Amino acid sequence: MEDSIRNRYEALKMHVVTRKSQFDRLISFMENETAWLIAPASTKYHLCKESGLLEHCVNVAESMLKIRAALAPDINVESCIIVSLVHDLGKVGMPGSPQYLINELSEKQQKYGYKPDAPYRFNKELTYLSVPIRSLYLASKYIDLSEQEVQAIVYHDGQYVDDNRSVATHEEPLTLLLQYADSWSGFVVEKQI
Repeated sequence: MEDSIRNRYEALKMHVVTRKSQFDRLISFMENETAWLIAPASTKYHLCKESGLLEHCVNVAESMLKIRAALAPDINVESCIIVSLVHDLGKVGMPGSPQYLINELSEKQQKYGYKPDAPYRFNKELTYLSVPIRSLYLASKYIDLSEQEVQAIVYHDGQYVDDNRSVATHEEPLTLLLQYADSWSGFVVEKQI
């Protein structure tokens, strides 16, 4: 992992004070028992590289704090950091069983020297859970989340996901900030990297 990403990540973690003990337990679990520090952000799209998930979540947190400062300074900074770091936690899979596996070459690809179609593939051994649901499943064992934080995590993909129609026009401000920050990071910040 790049030092600059590690430094940015460590700086963000310092802002969690009120729920520090719970947050520290969550972070310890994420860093020591899952693929959090090495997982890609996707199989073939944005930041499909080692530590891409961490980089994406740091980008989202930093973008969210900037948007918050401009549009909604009353929203709690700690909530912004927690939902930003946890929103895609489900992409780590489960302890000892990552969601994304390095894509192995097929016999044909090996024979003709082709690269795999995508750098990573889904681990089909995992029970299917959407990323937000797995994120909540993993995080809620370690940290208490408010209803607004749960909504933000579950619906962070906004209208890009058909299942999210049920929350349309009922989004809390925290949810909207996370949606904007996630989109901004994925479609703008990470396009420049």
